[in-house]
Amino acid sequence: MVKYQASAIDRTFSALADPTRRHVLLRLRDEPGLSVSELARPLALKLPGMMKHLDVLSDAGLITRSKTGRTVSVALSVGPMEEAMAWLKRYESLWTVSLDRLVAFVEEDDA
Repeated sequence: MVKYQASAIDRTFSALADPTRRHVLLRLRDEPGLSVSELARPLALKLPGMMKHLDVLSDAGLITRSKTGRTVSVALSVGPMEEAMAWLKRYESLWTVSLDRLVAFVEEDDA
């Protein structure tokens, strides 16, 4: 089996593919510095499950963790998301042209 080293952008998109991880990122956007327990509570996840999600987000560079005493706080890290947005921007023109053609076709068909 070939060992594959995922690039940073691959890890970002892989982390974003999971709805639980996207929910965590949205919560951190609105409530920066939440503890791991606070993040897990509304999702009805046990701490080991939440830690696995946070490990994926951390490996992708989307979050940072800091420990104060026994409390681990989590914060967003915007760098990987900016890189993903730049990647998507490069391809935006491809789907914009296709959507424009679709709109023209539908409007022509309606007339």
